[in-house]
Amino acid sequence: MSNYIRFDWAIKRLLRQKANFVVLEGLLTVLLREKIKIVSLLESESNQDDSDDKFNRVDMLAENSSGELIVIEVQNSREVAFFHRMIYGTSRVICDRMTLGSNYSEVRKVYSISIVYFELGHGRDYIYWGRTEFRSLHHPEEILQLSKSQKKQFEKEAVADIFPEYCLLRIENFDDTAVTPLNEWMDFLKSSRIREDTTAPGLQEARTILSEINMNEKERAAYRRYFDNVRHQRSLMETQRIEGLEEGEAKGLAKGLAKGLAKGLAKGRIEGEAAGEVKGIAKGIVEGEQKKAASVARKALSMGLSIEDASKLSGLTAEQIKNLT
Repeated sequence: MSNYIRFDWAIKRLLRQKANFVVLEGLLTVLLREKIKIVSLLESESNQDDSDDKFNRVDMLAENSSGELIVIEVQNSREVAFFHRMIYGTSRVICDRMTLGSNYSEVRKVYSISIVYFELGHGRDYIYWGRTEFRSLHHPEEILQLSKSQKKQFEKEAVADIFPEYCLLRIENFDDTAVTPLNEWMDFLKSSRIREDTTAPGLQEARTILSEINMNEKERAAYRRYFDNVRHQRSLMETQRIEGLEEGEAKGLAKGLAKGLAKGLAKGRIEGEAAGEVKGIAKGIVEGEQKKAASVARKALSMGLSIEDASKLSGLTAEQIKNLT
């Protein structure tokens, strides 16, 4: 099997060249389920040539033949606020391309394609799609629709067709067989594999464009540095995750031991106090009985009875009675 360049590096370098748009167009065609033709790539904050600059973050802003904007971002490093960054990215694209005095109706449709190589959110699937819809509060099955005049003016069929749409690819969750064009692309994004008999849009061209054989020595050196950086980042993330788990387990164990010890001491104190109280009562009863028996024995002796008779009446032994006199 041939070695192919990782997509996250290729999208930062090779796929920004117009001659190579066909690869990216194939991915977008599969994801958006319609033929996509990229007219141009527009500047975005992470379009930098230096591999040391934001190597773990790739933004590409494309414009298709319909005038719609497509934000493509690859993220290797874990980022808790990544959802917020997706919102910021689409909002910034919209605002940056609105001229002073233009009408709101000139806001262009934006698609946000995020390819993430870490666990983002909680879910079983590897691809999620987000659209904005307005549902009735009192009739949840009813979705707000555009009027006829709005459909004609905006050339849109639904409210969701106006708002940004988000496609989220969670690469590490993919474990299916590559039998559909989408699955073939997911397999390539995860493992840099391309089937020999692939018919998926863009992947046939990628076999030539993204082959490592076609790289010169300078490109190979830059690619290796980038790959090392990515592996280092992932290693740091895994180390932080493991250390966090260990720290959490240690804190939990310490807390559990402290709680158990406190509970044990409290229980022991209560049980000890109870045992002492019972012991004291028992001792008092015994001492009371002994005093009573001694009193009976003394009274018997004072009446002239023998020690033997006093023993029978009091329950004390002859020796005990002798010690009373």
